[in-house]
This record gives sequence, C-alpha cells and structure tokens, in this order.
Amino acid sequence: MDVREIKDPSFLKNLSVKELEALSEDVRQFLIQTCAKTGGHIGANLGVVELTIALHKHYNSPQDKILWDVGHQSYIHKILTGRGNQFETLRQYKGLCGFPKLRESEHDVWEAGHSSTSLSAAMGMAKARDLMRQNHHIIPVIGDGALTGGMALEALNNIGHDRTNMTIILNDNEMSIAPNVGAMHNMLGRIRMNQGYNKLKVDAEAVLNRLPGGSRIRESADRIKDSLKYLVVDGAFFEELGIRYIGPVNGHNFEELENALQTADSINKPVLIHVVTKKGKGYHPAENDKIGTWHGLGPYKLETGEQIKGQPTGPSWSQFMSDEILSYAKKDKRVVAITPAMPVGSKLTRFQSELPEQFFDVGIAEQHAVTMAAGLAIEGFKPYVAIYSTFLQRAYDQVLHDVDRQNLNVIFGIDRSGLVGADGETHQGVFDVGFLTQFPNMTVSMPKDENEARDLVYTAMQHNKGPFAIRYPRGNGYGVTLNEQKQQLALGSWEKIGSGRDVILLGYGPTVHTLVEASKLLKDKDISATVINARFIKPMDSKMLHEMGQSHTPILIAEEGMLNGGLGSQIATFLIDNGYKNTIKRLGIEDEYIEHGNVNQILEDLKLAPQSIVDEVHKMIRLK
Repeated sequence: MDVREIKDPSFLKNLSVKELEALSEDVRQFLIQTCAKTGGHIGANLGVVELTIALHKHYNSPQDKILWDVGHQSYIHKILTGRGNQFETLRQYKGLCGFPKLRESEHDVWEAGHSSTSLSAAMGMAKARDLMRQNHHIIPVIGDGALTGGMALEALNNIGHDRTNMTIILNDNEMSIAPNVGAMHNMLGRIRMNQGYNKLKVDAEAVLNRLPGGSRIRESADRIKDSLKYLVVDGAFFEELGIRYIGPVNGHNFEELENALQTADSINKPVLIHVVTKKGKGYHPAENDKIGTWHGLGPYKLETGEQIKGQPTGPSWSQFMSDEILSYAKKDKRVVAITPAMPVGSKLTRFQSELPEQFFDVGIAEQHAVTMAAGLAIEGFKPYVAIYSTFLQRAYDQVLHDVDRQNLNVIFGIDRSGLVGADGETHQGVFDVGFLTQFPNMTVSMPKDENEARDLVYTAMQHNKGPFAIRYPRGNGYGVTLNEQKQQLALGSWEKIGSGRDVILLGYGPTVHTLVEASKLLKDKDISATVINARFIKPMDSKMLHEMGQSHTPILIAEEGMLNGGLGSQIATFLIDNGYKNTIKRLGIEDEYIEHGNVNQILEDLKLAPQSIVDEVHKMIRLK
C-alpha cells in the first residue's frame, strides 16, 4: 500500500489481521526510507507501528482523543491521518513538524515536546467531557520512561482517586532516550516477567462469581481476590492507585491489542493497558541500539544505518564539556555529575563508565535532579547538572528556591542553548537567559569557543559564591588550539575584539563569530567596528559598559534568545539608568515561538546573519 495516499484512519475499520500486518510492514518501510533523508525520531516510531494502527482502528479520531506523551512517536499517527504525502518535509524549514501540532490536523489534540504531560492533559479533557455530558474516549499514550516524571505520578494519583474514566496506554519499550533507570523501571520489569497475572486474576473472578450470595462471603472473597495480585506482582502499583491494570500485552500483536482495548471499554473506570514494544522494530541498526543513538538523529545510509554527517570543525560541545568536568572529577571526589535521563544526549557516557560512583542519572525528573544537586552542594560537594536549556525550564522553581536562594555551589551545564533546528519550538533553548538572570546569586555565562569554555569551567570550579551556569550550543565547536594553561576569568569580565570607532557589535557564544564576520564586511565598506564578547551575561561588565556609554558610539546587540529579558534589554536599561544616550539596536527573537528548520535559515529570518547585521549597522549610522 502506498501510505502517501492515506487520507484518514477510517479505512482501517474493515481490515483483517493479515491486512493490518501488511500495512504495518508498508508503514515501517516508508518510515525507514523517508527518515533516512530527513532524520528524526526513528527508533521510537518503529516501535509503535502496530500500536498506533490498533488505536486508530479501534477508536474514532478525532472524536476520541488520542494524546501522545512527548509526541516524538507520532509519525505513524501523522501518516494514518493523511500526512504521509508531506513526509519529505518532516522537520524541515516550513515543513511537517516532528511532534503533534494543533494547526496541522484536527487529529492532533495535544502538543508536547516534553515528557510526562499527557496524563494531566487527559484528566482535563476527561473532566471537560464529563461536564459536557459527552461520552467519547480519552486515550493518553505514555512511555515507561515518562512515568519517572513527577507530573505523571501526580496525575496518576488524581486519576485513580477520582476514578476518571479513560484508557491509559503504557508503552513499555524499556527505554526513554537512554535505557531507563529507577524503581518504576524495575517494577515494570517484574510485571513483564509475570505473564500469568491477568490469567490468574480472571480465573479468580470466575470462581468468585459462582460463590453463593451473602455479604460476608462476598467481602471475604473480594479480599482474597485482591490479595492475589500481591502474590504475583510486587505492590500492584496501579491497582492500588485505583486504576485497573491490563497486561502485559504484546504491542506488536493486533489480536492481543484489540482484546485489551475491548476489555478496557467494558470497565467504567480508569484502565491502564501495559503494552510491551520493541524500540526500533523492523530495522536492524535501530533494534540493536542499546544506548539511545537511534532515539533522534539526522539523515543516515539506508543500507547500513550509518549516520550522514557534515565535516565537523571541532569536537561536539556536549562531549567537550562533559570531558572537561570528568577531568576535574578524576582529581576531586566531590565533583559529581547529574543528568535527567540524558547521559547520551549530553555525552556523559564516558563519565558514567569511568566514575560510576560520581555519576547520577535520575531519569526524566528535572526538578528532582536540581534539588538533589542542592542537597549534594549543601554537604560540600560540587555537583555539575548537565541539562538541556529547554528541560531546565521544567525546574525553574527548584533553581530559584532550592539552589539560588540558598546560594549553593551548583554548576549548570546548559546544553542546546540557543537555536536547535529540527526539533523546533518545544526545544529551542532561547528562554533561559531571561529567567536565570533574574536570580540574585546566579552567574550566567557562554563561551565563544572551546578555549574559553575551558576557562569558564575552571572559573566555575574555583567559584564558591553560588550557582554558576555555563551555556553551550548544540553541534560542534570550532576546533581551536587550546591554551596550555587554563585561566580563571574575572567574574563579569568581557573581551574586546578589535578597536573600531564607528560601531560596537556585542554578543555572546556563537553570535560572537557572526559579529566578527559582520565586522569584516563592514571594514570593506570603510566602517570600523569593535566586537564585544559578552561571555558573562550576568554579571555584566559595568566598567566596559560605562566606557561604551561615554563614547556615544552606536551599539548593536545580537543574541540567539528572546529580546524580552535578554542581555540587550539589560544593557539598554543600564545605559538609560546611567544617563547615556547611545543609539542602540537589539537583534534577537521577538515575542514569538521559533519553529523547526535549518538553523542558518532561521538566523537569516531573525536578521542574525552577517549581512543582515551589516544592513542594520548602515541604518544605525545613517540615523546617528
């Protein structure tokens, strides 16, 4: 079947099991071939082919609401709802989003790029349904890794207590991005091994139904029935919460899936169907991935699965930073690394392997990771929290209340800071500057290259006056030659590059290189520029700011971040408060979300490319 021709899921209703199996194979091959060109979350999607087809065959979307937790496993859902003909644009500039998107389709009922949100959203939708006296189904699909998120557990507690009618699909593939960790993962593993639980429970219910009436006998029998689960499953976690458990179910078997869904429909209370799937199923390189390489990746060679990458100019930023921290941890047992389920993404697997006792993967639990770091810091340790910028947002209160307010020495390695490209608006690391610089004790920095990154890590290690954040971008560094000696940088000190008289170009991180390129183009036009590397976003270099103000030189500030609350806003405020009247132009992200696409194309749109900066400088000088 040519899956590009699918218009909606209604055609599934009359398909036999054999026809569904054939469709699954067609969908898998289509995914493997198209994602080889575009990249994407191929492993997770290959694992949910049969599950997605079964859900759309059994339910009536969009009347019935299917919510995808995280959403990176929604590719099959997109194909079945008529978007297969757009898959060549997947995650491309102005193309199909890699996550559910409300504006793309009426079948996308919930947007999510972060995990553990589906159950709370489903609770809200179910309550809205009940208040409106409607009777459609609510079906959140959540992975086993996402259950480590506190929000998911809060929702389970509320759903069970309130007996809210919904069917929860627990997609258990034993992985989130990296292999799962923690007690929840271990519990699900024990359930997976106990295939006889449901058979035993059903058999017990059949016996009880034949018992003669009488309240005492019936109550005693019910207690006996309930006690059976303790003999077979440790804790019977979901049942104790008030959620009926069905499973484990083979997530690649249509008959088992349909039987489970029919059983769930007959129960007027919350039901959880534990579906066991194989991440990467049907494609050998993805199936054999044990560490999460095939969670999300760029284009790859179809025959071998080898990733197609451009020629890197330098080491991966994530690898460089984790290796720097590892070098300190080898010499000092107080240096420990913490990650919320991202040992692969943040390139901490080497640290994990070499210093396992100083490494903590806490699962998808960003809030816990930050407060755990606070607990370590208050006992004299030097914790390094490696966390994506977009995931740090989830721990805002913990950074504020537990780390910064207590002025604890926690180092934050903020990975994927700035624009990230294909993952789009849910993952752009453009908000952290605005909220971190509001915290009184926080130091916020971003290096222009690897050499400066080494110096900032060294400075952070010597710093004992509160939290220290080092932002770094996605991708690779510049391959610069590293200085023999590391340098402790004066807190808040900026760097001048050049000594132009006509305009000051100021930025931080990768933007510094863009400004240097722009200054060269300006020189060709007889305009001389000074480039300021604002490697410390907080505290700012007040001495240099006073010099800039006194010079009356026009100032252009460029940043891969939100203008509202960004460094440009803070500099403008400083100059105004001190009575300076320089012409100021701020370039960055206006009051909007930035969607997916090639980073260079997005930078062009935002006027953050070298030629765009040159054009803005010409306007400023004319207005001077």
